[in-house]
Amino acid sequence: MITVIEQAVQARLMATAPKVETVPVTLCYDRADPFAVRMAFPAPATLEGVEVSWTFGRELMESGLDRPTGHGDVRVRPYDGDRTTIEFHAPEGVAIVLMSTAELHRFLERVAEIVPPGLEHLYLDMDHSLAELMRGPH
Repeated sequence: MITVIEQAVQARLMATAPKVETVPVTLCYDRADPFAVRMAFPAPATLEGVEVSWTFGRELMESGLDRPTGHGDVRVRPYDGDRTTIEFHAPEGVAIVLMSTAELHRFLERVAEIVPPGLEHLYLDMDHSLAELMRGPH
């Protein structure tokens, strides 16, 4: 049974300069963390020159395809009929990424096949999570 989904997509990284760059991004979903999705940016697309991953709510991504969603570090909103904007807010600044809404829908459909929306709680490993919490900092 599939428990992890990875999907490569193209994204346009919006900068303050007029140049708009296309970068490969990897979307990832792991059934072991059923409420979250991860978006990984390759080293050449980051200020630090290392791969950077952002993890945020699956529901945030789903909701943001239809209406502006999010108030914290990650915000998702429709841009036009074909694209969705995802904003990443960090102390270093804001990264704005334009992605194909169809690609995001395709990713979320694949995710829904392994963990249907609304049933994420059934896939939580509470014993493992509690053990991690009780263990404290390493």
